[in-house]
Amino acid sequence: MVPEGWLKEEVSFFGEINTGRQRAPSFTKGRLRPYLRVANVFDGYIDASDLNTMMFTDSEFSKYQLKHGDILLNEGQSAELVGRPAMYIGTPEECGFQNTLVRFRANHRADPEYALQRFRLCLYDGTFQAISKKTTSIAHLGTSRFAKLKLAWPPLAEQKKIAKILSLWDLAITTSERLLIISQQQKKALMAALLTGKKRLKEFDRGWIEFSFKDIFKERTETGNSNLPLLSITSEGGVVNRCDVGRKDTSNADKSKYLRICIGDIGYNTMRMWQGVAGLSNLEGIVSPAYTVLTPQAEVDPLYAAYLFKLPELVHVFYRHSQGMVSDTWNLKYSHFSKIKWFFPEVSEQKAIASILSTADQEIEALRQKLACLKQEKKALMQQLLTGKRRVKVEAA
Repeated sequence: MVPEGWLKEEVSFFGEINTGRQRAPSFTKGRLRPYLRVANVFDGYIDASDLNTMMFTDSEFSKYQLKHGDILLNEGQSAELVGRPAMYIGTPEECGFQNTLVRFRANHRADPEYALQRFRLCLYDGTFQAISKKTTSIAHLGTSRFAKLKLAWPPLAEQKKIAKILSLWDLAITTSERLLIISQQQKKALMAALLTGKKRLKEFDRGWIEFSFKDIFKERTETGNSNLPLLSITSEGGVVNRCDVGRKDTSNADKSKYLRICIGDIGYNTMRMWQGVAGLSNLEGIVSPAYTVLTPQAEVDPLYAAYLFKLPELVHVFYRHSQGMVSDTWNLKYSHFSKIKWFFPEVSEQKAIASILSTADQEIEALRQKLACLKQEKKALMQQLLTGKRRVKVEAA
């Protein structure tokens, strides 16, 4: 049902819709001009920092030149991103676009900012996926299908009010995203300073001692515990329950040779330790034999070791000690891991450093949760405002 005062028409009723210029080596006339190939989105607007160049004649370029306020949608993409919209903000002023994009240029019936939000909702609620044509793993939006898509639009004044409300939410989301990035960068800087001894905590002044990994990390090779839950080791989440990973279970039915991992152990992916895929376990269970399980000894704090194994300098050492002909087969078995030597502070300093980094992680996680809530709340508000289920008051002119 169309809300009172709204108009349900094809998208083409509210703006001009075009596909971009096809790139072909036969185009040799004219002069080179910058053009966009994909809608690189930055805060909802086009990031035109990485442009290609293409030959355009003056008459051709007038047809394909982008203007401030144009909305570009990805014509061919993965199903979840097909039709992803972004607004061109006029930088650079002379720029064209390729046929991998569809352009919407609002007319007098549509507010460009409102159109951007409305097309975002079409991406979120699956409207674009529904009208797209699938070919292998790529979905194509289609200029004509997009142009004929019928949507309900409010009067122009209401469009502007809705767009203004949603833009405030976008600002809050953008601010939270930047705070998250800053917090992540600060944590990296802390790791680089504290885990290498470049910055010492006031209460500690003892020298660091070099240990061989074989003396402070013992390999746990216990098998025959098929009754324990199956765990997995991920790059970001560390050691987690296998059913929480969200991927198809490809583990063997016979788990008698799977390795036991206990609380306080560190597990790492034997074939991806050169990428830092390791984590401290807060669970007891079993993991695939493709992992290596370490038991930290008295000279090392487990949480400190878990942070240390993410330090780029040490990850590079893991890379140098990995064996194999190509990256697909590189592995760091315990026999090679055990030969690594590294300097460690006393355990009390390790614990203090780990506590500081843990606090930083808690702050990052709080920001992540806040950001996720903001995005979810904005999507819910979009569903209400952009469909007319919830109306806004527009002051009379």
